[in-house]
Amino acid sequence: MVIVTAVNFRGISRTAAATRVTVTLVMIALGLVVAAAVGGGTTDADNLADWGAGGAGGILESAGLLFFAFAGYARIATLGEEIKDPARTIPRAIPAALGITLVVYAAVSATALWAVGPDALAGAAAPLAAATDAGSWNELTPVVRVGAAIASAGALLALIAGVGRTTFAMAAEGDLPQALDKVQPTHKVPHFAEGAVAAVVIVLVALTDLRNVLGFSSFCVLFYYAVTNASAWTLSSDQRRWPRGLSGLGFVGCIVLATTLPGASALTGLIVLAAGILIWRIRQAFNPAVSG
Repeated sequence: MVIVTAVNFRGISRTAAATRVTVTLVMIALGLVVAAAVGGGTTDADNLADWGAGGAGGILESAGLLFFAFAGYARIATLGEEIKDPARTIPRAIPAALGITLVVYAAVSATALWAVGPDALAGAAAPLAAATDAGSWNELTPVVRVGAAIASAGALLALIAGVGRTTFAMAAEGDLPQALDKVQPTHKVPHFAEGAVAAVVIVLVALTDLRNVLGFSSFCVLFYYAVTNASAWTLSSDQRRWPRGLSGLGFVGCIVLATTLPGASALTGLIVLAAGILIWRIRQAFNPAVSG
């Protein structure tokens, strides 16, 4: 975590360079997962026929819990101030990033299911390693585990960069303490905001069960994506890039996925949101300059 934060402190160009390296290594690891799953001799068509064993409820709950894995494309938008020609670049980059991610996830998940089936994947602490280890190519399992560690580091790299800049913007608007809106003059990064985000991540990793963290995180992410879709619904026709109905569909989808999450995750998410609203209301009452 310290290394990831230090890379981000060196500026967006260093973050982008490190991201290219991690993405390349992760794609290689995922390619090895697919190769091992297909070539390991354990594939069975019956495994694919049983992919819906958990029922519609199980599929929706899984989709809600894993929603965060598709949310990385939003980091592109949070870096808008540091992108050349953002009005042209961001609308092109987001669909491309989402499309590539969808294809890669579909290929990896389908081959893993083909190799070992849904029950084995559901019961495994490391599903992709389980799919690799099941066949004759199991010597690739350590490589896959290393790839998973690199993928986690890459996700943290984007998280610190994106959420740090969101924190910076909120501080600049008065929604968070203004001490977080400082920019380091040499590398032009919001170092206080990024440091604060890194500190929160370290505390969560050290003191909590990450499965619970992922649950309430997915709930909160789905909630603010629902708000985003509702906001997009109100755009005038000259401001809208996508059909209005797509915003309505996105809003309904977010609400459905949020309601299918485990009760503890939804309750924790609601508590976090309520606490945030309460703190904001209190600050607004004592400081009318806080954005409303």
